Amino acid sequence: MSKQSSRDTAPEVAVRRLLHAAGLRYRVNVPVPGMPRRTIDIVFTRARIAVFLDGCFWHGCPQHATQPKANAEWWRNKLDRNMARDSETTRHLEAAGWTVLRYWEHESPDAVARSVAAARRLAVDDRDGPNTPG
Repeated sequence: MSKQSSRDTAPEVAVRRLLHAAGLRYRVNVPVPGMPRRTIDIVFTRARIAVFLDGCFWHGCPQHATQPKANAEWWRNKLDRNMARDSETTRHLEAAGWTVLRYWEHESPDAVARSVAAARRLAVDDRDGPNTPG
């Protein structure tokens, strides 16, 4: 497990490159406010958008998650705690007024980047108010 990368994974880097190429600027691996030892993969601080790119195995993807056979009970508890922590983090951020976007590692980086960019545009439009002619 110690060899598993918890940051700068291939899906994260691919999405970040696309967001950067689209002119969006963000922060990476930012601590979750008020929750020690938890980080947000991609953050738009002023828009208050938190983006998580979750690994299928570690976060319990309904399509691709697998269950190890060796030490099965320990792994089941570990993975269940991961999913519970994800839910708790999402609730915490949403209660603080953040928009939380979660994606699976198997999702297309292009589709994820388009979705994040659209959410970012909506957040900026909401903050700036309606456009008025003139």
